[in-house]
Amino acid sequence: MTWVFRPDTPIYLQLQERIKLSIVSGKYPPGEKLPAVRDFAVDAAVNPNTVQKALAELEREGLVHAQRTSGRFVTDDTAVIQRSKNELAMALIREFLGKMAAVGYGAAETAALISASGGAQERGVE
Repeated sequence: MTWVFRPDTPIYLQLQERIKLSIVSGKYPPGEKLPAVRDFAVDAAVNPNTVQKALAELEREGLVHAQRTSGRFVTDDTAVIQRSKNELAMALIREFLGKMAAVGYGAAETAALISASGGAQERGVE
């Protein structure tokens, strides 16, 4: 996986976001063991302490849990995963609506555009 970091956000938050996205999208399913901190660090070309901080935040959120000497695992609690997935979706929606408002579209107009574009995509038209 290629890691590209934005300069405007701390790296540990970007790692946290990326790992969370991998969990809620099913790349790391419930109960699966996550790669070791060092593996994440090598892959992302960051300090292991940065990865450790990101994983600690995911533990705090309940998405990940540590098993002494065995590593970290994705929670088995699918309700926690679904809640995180919904939170991510709502954040994306708020960001999108903010951008649409910046170009002059209100919520109703945006919804109409989404509806129209969904039908076009289903037919393979862009």
